[in-house]
Amino acid sequence: MAFYSLVGMFALLVAAHALADYPLQGEFLARAKNRFQPLPGVPWYQAMGAHAVIHGGMVGLITGSVLLGLLEALVHFVIDDAKCARRIGFNTDQALHVACKLLWVVLLGSGLTGGW
Repeated sequence: MAFYSLVGMFALLVAAHALADYPLQGEFLARAKNRFQPLPGVPWYQAMGAHAVIHGGMVGLITGSVLLGLLEALVHFVIDDAKCARRIGFNTDQALHVACKLLWVVLLGSGLTGGW
């Protein structure tokens, strides 16, 4: 894949992240995904899973890779849970998410995803 295409893909991934982490998350998911301050009657793992799948879906759609979409969902779940546990702060959370987008583009550009 051409360098400029990869740069464009990275830009789209970051834009999709902003969309999925802010307006598509909303207050309900932002609160419900926190297992350390759960909403009564709402299983935190369902809310966190839904949020992570939104992100994974965005990555999968943009990259055309099911594998990268699945990796994004898994890693997003772990990073956000660490933020909810206060093991990392907001800025670290966002930096890790953007770093993942860069890693996905690098993996895609290197051919290591195998078209999956």
